[in-house]
Amino acid sequence: MSLLPDIQSPADVKRLSREELPVLAQELRARLVDCCSRTGGHIGASLGVVELAIALLYEFDSPTDKILWDVGHQAYAWKLLTGRNAGFPTLRQTGGISGFLKRTESEHDQFGAGHAGTAMSAALGMAAARDLQGRNHKVIAVVGDGALTCGLSYEGMNNAGHSDRDLILIVNDNGMSISPNVGAISKTLGGIAASPMTNRVRSLIKAWTLRLGKVLGPEVVEFAKNLEESAKNLFSDGMFFEELGFRYFGPIDGHDLRKLIDTLHFVKPMSGPRVVHVVTEKGKGFALAEANKEKWHGLAAYDPETGELRKQSSGPPTWTQVFGEGLTALAAELPRLVAITAAMPSGTGTAIFQKAWPDRFFDVGIAEGHAVTFAGGLAAEGMRPVVAVYSTFLQRAYDNIIHDIAVQQLPVVFCMDRAGLVGEDGQTHMGLYDIAYMLAVPGMTVTAPRDGDELIGLLRTGLAHTGGPFCTRYPRDKVPRDPRPAATIPAVPYGTWERLRNGADLAILAVGTMVDPSLEAAELLAAEGIDCAVVNCRFLKPVDSGLLSVLAATHRTLVTVEEGTIVNGFGAYLSGILHTTHPEVRVITLGVPDRLIEQAPRGEQLDSFGLTAQGIARRLRALHSEESVEAR
Repeated sequence: MSLLPDIQSPADVKRLSREELPVLAQELRARLVDCCSRTGGHIGASLGVVELAIALLYEFDSPTDKILWDVGHQAYAWKLLTGRNAGFPTLRQTGGISGFLKRTESEHDQFGAGHAGTAMSAALGMAAARDLQGRNHKVIAVVGDGALTCGLSYEGMNNAGHSDRDLILIVNDNGMSISPNVGAISKTLGGIAASPMTNRVRSLIKAWTLRLGKVLGPEVVEFAKNLEESAKNLFSDGMFFEELGFRYFGPIDGHDLRKLIDTLHFVKPMSGPRVVHVVTEKGKGFALAEANKEKWHGLAAYDPETGELRKQSSGPPTWTQVFGEGLTALAAELPRLVAITAAMPSGTGTAIFQKAWPDRFFDVGIAEGHAVTFAGGLAAEGMRPVVAVYSTFLQRAYDNIIHDIAVQQLPVVFCMDRAGLVGEDGQTHMGLYDIAYMLAVPGMTVTAPRDGDELIGLLRTGLAHTGGPFCTRYPRDKVPRDPRPAATIPAVPYGTWERLRNGADLAILAVGTMVDPSLEAAELLAAEGIDCAVVNCRFLKPVDSGLLSVLAATHRTLVTVEEGTIVNGFGAYLSGILHTTHPEVRVITLGVPDRLIEQAPRGEQLDSFGLTAQGIARRLRALHSEESVEAR
């Protein structure tokens, strides 16, 4: 008889016997593999914390006790156990279960999380609120070891250790974020688990425990077992956490349910900050995911038997692949070119560069602010750094961009992957704001390519530009056509636009991914007698002032089309310029409205906001009709 179908809430988990819990763990893994094979998703980390999710619900009382998971990558099993099993086949689908933690989805999702490193600070805030209100529930933050490369985690830990508040930090140590973890913290955690001194001390305590238990009974045995697990408090690198003000317990086998529950039961009644170090295996219980942890961090729908994607890739390569291969090729020409990423070599395409130029590649971990300032240091000493990062993650480094790069006019190139609408990853991962936030940075060159060739051409331009920072953006998608070899692609002339089509009625100023749909829209309208010019505005800042003046002199209305927020985006920026130089010209902005965007396939999202050829044509048709009426 299956157990999982009857689990509707944490209370149902607590009703199970300890002997039934491993069976539940097996069913959870089977459910995860089956559902994610149909919807895609971040399966690897969630497979690794199945036992931890069970143990937390078995020992604590959610939602009274506040359990915060750092990023939703770990939380699929949590969702299955907290009332969302029946709806789980809708994971990451339109109107379905979110792929990340979401407060509006469940009372058990205590704090929304899509970006790593937030749980410790949020948990401390909740603990402070509890104490100020005279309440006495527990607050637990579950933080992956990858998030311990994130500075925010240490800011929270430093404050928590100093506060002496009742707070439990669980470190889920699987040696991975997306790629294998890097840096001293990863080595420290690994050293704790492997320390010969720790293992010798634990062996001595175990022998002493067995002898003492015969005299003083089972309760002393259980206490000593926990003492054995915590031996490194006194004898090993667990002192790292002690110095931050946390009592340390571990490392605990994260797949041993009995030991996990016993440890949490032992730690729960204590007070003050304490850390439980849990060692798990990413992809646990699914052979394909265990064998290739980086690949199975997250992927599209797949065959659970073979691991092959259900929709095989065909046609042109992805923007990410074009970028990675192009950057690697340019490095052969430019010996001072270096690449930097923040725990995303595969996601940004820089793994290709890493393989070819390992000494010129830097993965700094989940530390975007550090990545930017580190790039500034490289640039200050004559290197040409390229920071490859998801648009949504670069938001975390905005002060570094302004203070450390722009103010000093350092030539750092920012390449923002996953710009625009990102599809099924939903609200936390939308790359809709980079145009707006980069346009606001003094001295920043802001660009967007229409295709793979132009991406490489703009990279050449950016690497040759020494007058300050330079950025470009591209989506999570395939390029519109196969690119040429990087060696044959010239630099794009700095600050220039490209007129692709003449037209007397309206002028469409299209940005990046919107260039091809705008051209197609113009052809559709031409068949109806509406004549539209189309301009590829590959430089958003600086604008091509010469061509802009010509367009303003010959067109009453300019229509900007961008795959980003219309609030302070390219259209708004251009309107501000023309308000001064050509106040008689009207600027109409097409883009993404001012609201949070829910998960859905990227194509569906583009269509819903009219950012397709048909949608653009529909808006322009209505606009032309309005102007015709006004002209009468």
